[in-house]
Amino acid sequence: MARYSARAGREFLFPVLIYICGTTMKQKSNNALFTPSVVLFLISQNLSLFGSSVVGYAIIWYITLETSSGVFLMYATLAQMVPHLLISLSSGVWADRYNRKHLIMLSDSFIAIATLGLALFYATGAKSITALLAVSVVRSLGSGVQTPAVNAIIPQLVSEEHLVRIQGVNQSINSVLLLLSPAVGGMMLGLFDLTWTLLLDVVTAVFAVVTFSFIKVGARKRSEEGTSMIQDIKKGLSYTFNNVLLRNLLICYGFSFFLITPAAILTPLLVERSFGSEVWFLTANEMVWTAGTLLGGLIISLKGSFSNKVRAIALSLVAFGVSFALLGVAPTFLLYLIILGLGGIFVPVLNSAEIVMIQEITDEDKMGRVFSIVQLLSGSAIPLGILLFGPLADRVPVEWLLIISGILLVVVGLIYGSTQKTYQTGSVTKESQS
Repeated sequence: MARYSARAGREFLFPVLIYICGTTMKQKSNNALFTPSVVLFLISQNLSLFGSSVVGYAIIWYITLETSSGVFLMYATLAQMVPHLLISLSSGVWADRYNRKHLIMLSDSFIAIATLGLALFYATGAKSITALLAVSVVRSLGSGVQTPAVNAIIPQLVSEEHLVRIQGVNQSINSVLLLLSPAVGGMMLGLFDLTWTLLLDVVTAVFAVVTFSFIKVGARKRSEEGTSMIQDIKKGLSYTFNNVLLRNLLICYGFSFFLITPAAILTPLLVERSFGSEVWFLTANEMVWTAGTLLGGLIISLKGSFSNKVRAIALSLVAFGVSFALLGVAPTFLLYLIILGLGGIFVPVLNSAEIVMIQEITDEDKMGRVFSIVQLLSGSAIPLGILLFGPLADRVPVEWLLIISGILLVVVGLIYGSTQKTYQTGSVTKESQS
């Protein structure tokens, strides 16, 4: 089935894409936003995101509905995140040393093969939480290789003046697909079984890889620093922590992502325990949050820039903290969803401000390592958080965890906002070190 779908995609999808690119973007100015490569990049990455998010929801929901256990959610989260983090420093070096386009395609293919193996295993009638966790580890490794390369390749495709706007456009497309993916995941999990959901991810991955192969990426400056992996990692760490803006961002993200853990991981458990265990409750939980991020992405696409990215990040963290605390006291599911949607508006603001700030102040030949270090520190905070909050969720109400973490998140946002005096547009360059 996957082979037939890939062939059909090559025969019918790509002539359409080429036609669109050729007729709507004839101008090839370096200042153009929607060049053919940018359009293909957006299509490829969002196809990959759609399939992966459907599988991600399916795995979490399957475990939630089968076990209703915070401990098993902890296991699933650790399986999805820890391998991603363990490989991140190495993948950052690879993104600076090697062809980023090839790294992205290889990692997507690696994830698809692992997912296909799991689908075939479940197709035999076997049911195993252990198998889900094992494949989640493999998928996490592929994602860990892919993420720094994706973030670092964007400035090779888009001029600096369009970085914020392209992030807003990408966030909007992400949000539309993420809005659909819980519904698709819930429908397939409810009407069919986990096998078909997994196969959907395989098909979208094939489309994504073939689409990405059409992208033309310009030449770039490559890392020529150390002669070994360890030397390059050390130089990347030194570069990152000697830059005052990057250092402040890392400290902020370490604390904030730890505090975001209850809302990021345990809200399906809160919904199941407090409002109902039907699949549509879990679906609505994800869809409303994503609808908020869609609105936020559209706002950024229209705005096009941030006058102060530190302030934008700080305000987003404060907004998250307030909304998460309010989720803990919401008396009805309707009010819970309203608060959730309002909080989601700030996701694109946080992501766009952070990614673009790093892209603007980081040397091109070190960008992969910087993104991998940010990914490592911010991402490791959630596994550490789930080690604490996962077992606690089986002993105390999830609502209490949301209220306490929300209040502390507001404090982190206010403290980070107080550092904005060190950030002045145009006064901090890629070479500035403290």
